[in-house]
Amino acid sequence: MRRNIISIVRGGPAPEEQLPVLKSAGWDGVFFPWTGQAADGALAFRIKAEGLALQSVHAPYDGAEALWGSDGEGEAEAERQIRCIRDAASWGCGLVVMHAIVGMEHIAPSAAERARGFANFQKIFDAAEAAGVIVAMENTEGEQYLDALLRHFRGHPALRFCIDTGHEMCYDHSHDLIGRYADLLYCTHLNDNFGMSGEKITWLDDLHLLPFDGAADWENIAARLKAAGYRGDLTLEVKLEGREGRHEHDAYRAMPFAEYAALALERAKRIGNML
Repeated sequence: MRRNIISIVRGGPAPEEQLPVLKSAGWDGVFFPWTGQAADGALAFRIKAEGLALQSVHAPYDGAEALWGSDGEGEAEAERQIRCIRDAASWGCGLVVMHAIVGMEHIAPSAAERARGFANFQKIFDAAEAAGVIVAMENTEGEQYLDALLRHFRGHPALRFCIDTGHEMCYDHSHDLIGRYADLLYCTHLNDNFGMSGEKITWLDDLHLLPFDGAADWENIAARLKAAGYRGDLTLEVKLEGREGRHEHDAYRAMPFAEYAALALERAKRIGNML
């Protein structure tokens, strides 16, 4: 049975305050970002105590660039990612979503970066397989870094793909990544924005609006998910906080959180009906 999942909403109330509201609204489960702090385990426990599923854990991405680098930083970052995977497994969560790279300046990996990156990701994927965890690589900036990984490690038992619909528009030039990686598609981060506002990729365009509140063609997205044979959860990754100097989130913040949670679920169900 397909479930409706939502991120712990960034910019919203404290996570422990969000959980009963999300449960009351009718959400089936949530995911949250791993910090490596004791609070992560406490939150995982609270999620399950509330009767919600812990659908996935989002790995830290602030150090993803180091995985392709040298001087020991890559090995240290790989170990951090592995700690996240093992924590998720200890909480009974079998899915970790991970970024391949961070930084708008990264376009394509060099031969040296490939060698270092593949060695570090080999450790990560092997550790995930040993822990019984799937690692779903998410599309972000640096599309060619993701492509290099998914091509090189295609067939690894722990490797899958997570489509972020907003990133596809504002980071990936609206390329059809659902179709490109249909055989690896395992989960979603559904959200909306208005695409690239200029010729260069910028994080300011990555708004994480509710579906149908931006410029995304949801009929097209649903058609591509159907063509890929996607049967998994419908997971929204959305935010209440806006970008500096922008006002797309103002209406959300003006709502009681319960109203926002209900509206978000209505959008998820609308996509489900399209599928």
